[in-house]
Amino acid sequence: MARKLIFGMNQTLDGYIAAPGDDIGWSGPPSDELFRWWLDQELASELTLYGRKLWETMSAYWPTGDQQPGATPLEAEFARNWRDTPKVVFSSTSDKAGKAGELGWNTRLVTGDAVAEITRLKAGDGGPMTIGGATLAGAAVRAGLVDEYAVATHPVLVGGGTPFFAAMDSQVHLDLVETRTFPGGVVLTRYATRR
Repeated sequence: MARKLIFGMNQTLDGYIAAPGDDIGWSGPPSDELFRWWLDQELASELTLYGRKLWETMSAYWPTGDQQPGATPLEAEFARNWRDTPKVVFSSTSDKAGKAGELGWNTRLVTGDAVAEITRLKAGDGGPMTIGGATLAGAAVRAGLVDEYAVATHPVLVGGGTPFFAAMDSQVHLDLVETRTFPGGVVLTRYATRR
């Protein structure tokens, strides 16, 4: 049985994960309930796949997130889990992502064909995998590799930037799995790919 691949991120109401200039500050700090939901997803994941830009954002903070002044217990748990969970970083510009031996934190670098590697990982044994980063996830979506989508939509419009979904080659039909509202007007929707 193939491993499940889940693409989940926060997005604006107009469909962007980052505003112009790669600005992700539009979401502000998440509520404890939303942060807990994301943490639970991460705890259930056995492998995290990152595109280079998202890797750079995550690795700039989470290796020491539990040591930051004012870190909450949830943030400390997220940081510990982030360090311990195996990660794969996909980059066509490996000089920006770092050399394979320099990434650290249970992470390896892939500079070759991302779709081929994700296909190989899905065919292997193990629990669910999560994928993040618009370009990387877009390639996995177009290749039909994503099994589930988790979209936390925030009540803000940014007018442009990096879209949650990249251009598609064909339609993907989905089944609604869950809807949930979080403080601050954030609405979570989860969908399973109809196979």
